[in-house]
Amino acid sequence: MNPESAAALFPWLFAVLVLCVFLVAWLVLRVNSLARAQDGLADELAARVEARLASLFGGQQLHFVKELLAATTASSDRVMEMVGGEVDRLRDRLDAEQVTSRHALQQLQLALVGQLGSQKEETALRLSGLANAIASAQEKLRSEMVAETLKTLSEHARADRELLQNGLRAASEQLTLSIETLSRTVNERLEAITGHVNQRLDEGFRKTNETFANVMARLATIDEAQKKIGDLTTNVVSLQELLGDKRARGAFGEVQLEALIRNALPPEAFDFQFTLPNGTRADCVLRLPEPTGMVVVDSKFPLENYHRMFVADSGDLERRAAQGAFRGDVKRHVDAIANKYILPGVTSDGAVMFVPAEAVFAEIHAYHPEVVEYAMGRRVWIVSPTTLMAVLNTARAVLKDVETRKQIHVIKDALGKLAKDFTRFDERMQKLAVHIRQAGEDVAEVQTSSRKITAHFQKIEAAQLDDLPVALPGGD
Repeated sequence: MNPESAAALFPWLFAVLVLCVFLVAWLVLRVNSLARAQDGLADELAARVEARLASLFGGQQLHFVKELLAATTASSDRVMEMVGGEVDRLRDRLDAEQVTSRHALQQLQLALVGQLGSQKEETALRLSGLANAIASAQEKLRSEMVAETLKTLSEHARADRELLQNGLRAASEQLTLSIETLSRTVNERLEAITGHVNQRLDEGFRKTNETFANVMARLATIDEAQKKIGDLTTNVVSLQELLGDKRARGAFGEVQLEALIRNALPPEAFDFQFTLPNGTRADCVLRLPEPTGMVVVDSKFPLENYHRMFVADSGDLERRAAQGAFRGDVKRHVDAIANKYILPGVTSDGAVMFVPAEAVFAEIHAYHPEVVEYAMGRRVWIVSPTTLMAVLNTARAVLKDVETRKQIHVIKDALGKLAKDFTRFDERMQKLAVHIRQAGEDVAEVQTSSRKITAHFQKIEAAQLDDLPVALPGGD
């Protein structure tokens, strides 16, 4: 018997031995239970037989029956003793067989232990040989797997190179198309912006040229006026002589007043030689908006006593007398203007006294303040050519404001349209700025992608595949 079969039979033998032990124990227990059952049955049978005999035979034959039962009981006892002896012999035999079986099992165990030791040595030798064979097979398999892996890697690298080249070609084509589209879009937007800028520049140049032409025309007009003033200076002998005559002085004041007013106000804002409802004729009336209304301007002024104040050979008394007479003349003229030209409900509550000479105006304000206060009390405003220009400019501003108020709805509509146009212009400008910024960002991203693709392509050209991810064999 070889060790493998002995080791395989050992569990079965042990199981058979255990089964025999259990079987013997069961037999012993069964025999004991049978013995106890037999004793109980014998006692019960004896009682039943005795009762039956007593009922059948009566008292005469009861003694005989009891003797018979005693003999029967003695026979049963002998039988039981024989059975007990057989049981004892069987138990002893089973004990002997159990000891024999145990001894045989011990011998079998010793034999199996020896066989297992030898088998262990053989198994160790076989395992060492098997390990060497497995190592050589693993080395061979490793070399084959390395070769297969290198082959697969080279195929994958070639496929990746082809795929990358195709991707680079497609990316280059897409990049070229994107750059062309972007360039075309940028060029179109730049052309649009250039057109707008050129249009604005043309408008600016046109307005500048118009302004320059207007300035040149004004300069030419000023030159002509200067020439006329020079000619007038050469032709006028003396302003003193011109202002000596009262009519000439009045005519000069009217001409100067008319020139100032016509240059400052629109034609519908004034009238010359206007007849008032009281029959007096005013040199000029200014038609101003309510509540000012119509303002009368008088251009006549007394200068006889003014000239007497500046006579070289006059003394202090004569000069003081002339000054008093001059103040009286001015006050009387103020009273005349207030009485004739301030009409309630017709004209304004004030009138204007025009002094055609700046020197006379300065004399009144510098040395005769009481005359100025008196005139203001009478609601008569003394003006010179310079201050009249300020008054006329104020009147023109008032007229312009009134006209502006009349046209305020038109101006408001125009401003609303201009605001809408400017809002649209601002929105379009913002959109254009966003598009230009987005175009710049797209160009920067395209350049970054181009640099990365170029770097990967250079690595592939240099066979630097270690930096690139490589798919394992069998992978997707």
